[in-house]
Amino acid sequence: MAKTKILFTIAALVTFLTSCNNKSDEYIDPRGTDYAGSESCIQCHQTQYESAFHSSHSKATAPAIPENVLGDFSKGNPVFVYDKNTKLVVEERNDSLYQVLYKNGKEMEAHRFEIVFGTKHAQTSVYWHNNNTYELPLSYYTSVHSWATSPGFPSDKPYFDRKVVKDCYSCHSSNISSRTVDQSSRENSFLTMDAEDIINKKTIVYGIDCERCHGPAKQHAEFHLKNPNVKVANSIVSYQSLSRQQKLDACALCHSGNDGIKVKSRFEFKPGDNLSEYMRSMSDPSGTAEFDVHGNQYRLLAQSKCFIKSEKMDCITCHNPHENASQNLASYSKICMSCHQEIKHSAATLKTMPVSLLANNCVECHMTKKSSNAIRFQLSNNAEMSNYILRTHKIAIYPKT
Repeated sequence: MAKTKILFTIAALVTFLTSCNNKSDEYIDPRGTDYAGSESCIQCHQTQYESAFHSSHSKATAPAIPENVLGDFSKGNPVFVYDKNTKLVVEERNDSLYQVLYKNGKEMEAHRFEIVFGTKHAQTSVYWHNNNTYELPLSYYTSVHSWATSPGFPSDKPYFDRKVVKDCYSCHSSNISSRTVDQSSRENSFLTMDAEDIINKKTIVYGIDCERCHGPAKQHAEFHLKNPNVKVANSIVSYQSLSRQQKLDACALCHSGNDGIKVKSRFEFKPGDNLSEYMRSMSDPSGTAEFDVHGNQYRLLAQSKCFIKSEKMDCITCHNPHENASQNLASYSKICMSCHQEIKHSAATLKTMPVSLLANNCVECHMTKKSSNAIRFQLSNNAEMSNYILRTHKIAIYPKT
């Protein structure tokens, strides 16, 4: 009887130990064998994983299954009218969504939603054709709760040949690979250059995942599963060990505009790298240059006196990268007041709002919402151009309008 109990205990222990295996052993990542896949992180970082999974970072790109596509289809198919004879209709066919072009009531062409970009302020979609992706003419904008022209598309005629190349994915996904050509034999050229004519759809890793910001985690996961009592992060970059600029560069990789000179693919960037090795900016962020509110959060922040005078302020001072930006403006005011407790508003300002409300509303006045000139759109049957509205990251005193 005692022998049976011992055997049972051993069997139970073996079952327990084998069930606590490294999930990364079962996963093959298109980025290489040193990547574990984000699902391996949930074993030790469940709270952070689940929070990040529902964030805009994670949803920066996603498969275009109906539940991932924004817009209300309960009242019928959305229709965009170009002229009396031409319209584009968003239709559901066989559990997929399509943008369908009709002329004089006759279907001319239909393209399936295959990948969606964005989920918070707006969402645009692409379809695959000849190993490349092409943007669809209509996008959904949450500010107007409606479909309108995709950024840069005209409202008088639709077209379907705007290519979305690999570099567009570098801030909306964690990986996608294109064919490369060897340039090593040519003078004054980079060793490898992306050949944008072919993209391998099997290599996409949707959204911004854990390893895009924390680096390859295979060795890290293996070590800590074997050594659960070790609490110091092993074989992975610790953000606490990074310099202020290195922390900023990790965010600025995708939040400092897209007008610089590309030196290396942003997909190669790892936390701790210097951004200047990947992108060469054409503007001085601390100067007087005018930056659009879309995609230039770092450069706008760098122009702020709060940032310039601080030795520690970085993006994480105000933002948890695992979560969407808080809609509770008072939470940001607490951060502001930690440095500005002695600031007193002018008599003119005090007339506009009670002191109690001012103390909880720093962002509304000092990081005002502005129109983006980079993203503009038009609604159906409307000649007026609408602008994307975003909150600026340049902290300043703005005149009341």
